[in-house]
Amino acid sequence: MSELLNAVDALLARPDAMPPPDVRARLRKADGLTQEEVAEVFGVTRVAFHRWETGLAKPRRRHLEAYVRLLTGWAAKHPEAAQASEAERQAG
Repeated sequence: MSELLNAVDALLARPDAMPPPDVRARLRKADGLTQEEVAEVFGVTRVAFHRWETGLAKPRRRHLEAYVRLLTGWAAKHPEAAQASEAERQAG
């Protein structure tokens, strides 16, 4: 059983695992940040960040791990933002 749990932990720890786009935007907004503000931190344009957030593009490797870390931090800080989307999906 521990092998299975280790495999699951490895999947959860994937550096490229991102929540769905609607959750990404909700988490950013819950923290009171604009796309422009986040894009500036990453050194990309607002349009590039918008494409990451909406799922139209995936961050390049050098940004991907940091973006996932940011999303994970926001999810821990604002669990209601991630849960609201899940509740909407179940209701829909």
